[in-house]
Amino acid sequence: MTLSAESPLRVQDQFISILIPAYNEQEGIGETLEKIFETMDAAKYDYEVIVVNDGSSDHTADEVKKFPRATLVNHTRNRGSGASTNTGVKHARGEICVMTDGDGTYPVQDIPRLLEAMDEYDMVIGARVREAGTMKVLRTPAKWFIRSLASFLTDTKIPDLNSGLRAFKKQNALKYVHILPQGQSWVSTITLAHLSDDLEVKWIPIEYYERKGKSKFRPVQDTYNYLMLVLRTVMYFNPMKILFPIGAVILLAGILRQVWWFVTGNLVVHSSNVLLVVVGLNIVMMALLADLVVRRARQ
Repeated sequence: MTLSAESPLRVQDQFISILIPAYNEQEGIGETLEKIFETMDAAKYDYEVIVVNDGSSDHTADEVKKFPRATLVNHTRNRGSGASTNTGVKHARGEICVMTDGDGTYPVQDIPRLLEAMDEYDMVIGARVREAGTMKVLRTPAKWFIRSLASFLTDTKIPDLNSGLRAFKKQNALKYVHILPQGQSWVSTITLAHLSDDLEVKWIPIEYYERKGKSKFRPVQDTYNYLMLVLRTVMYFNPMKILFPIGAVILLAGILRQVWWFVTGNLVVHSSNVLLVVVGLNIVMMALLADLVVRRARQ
């Protein structure tokens, strides 16, 4: 695998854009900004901080205005964290972007660790070593299942699919902007897009803290959305990975079922077995055709 783009400048010498999508984060945004400025100044990076206020109904914007060095971009209505991140990317002046949440959950002091690896990778993600969010009983098994499915479909062990602390290249985010969703699944989608497009992704272990303010996690709806997102994104880049196994299993089931009936003395070709074989073959052919379309579209 090769990197998507190589720059003559090391990341240390490049301008960095730090993006913070924020919706009703008045309790955590101030402390988050303070830590970011302290960390980046100490690391001697040339950088900017862009906070996208996503139509907050609290005093998030007022808290951001207390930091003159922060750029505040306002949405007139709540459009979603993904839409806010896209807005931040479009406003970013740096080729290297870092995104984090404004609720105090991520260790922004680790941003330099992520940036150090960006000389060799297209995206560097902070992998949370523990689940500190609300409703752990629901979050943990749902995330494990979706992460395991995504790992299988991308042939990559994924320690953290939807971490909100990551560094990436602006040009890649703009490349995928047409498939990046408006909501919280933005981070998962861009992770899958990088992996499915054979780009280099690295995970670095990080801590994860209790959030300041109210959680926006919706257990049933968000779990369903994440599951559909994984299937949709992998289908977009590698339909063979999903369709071919399904078709092959159905085809094999039809053949083995009919063979078993022959072996046990039932010499009639049953319509149910024929149906399984036909359906399986159709899905396999659909997988091959979809793969051809995807490959031609990339040329």
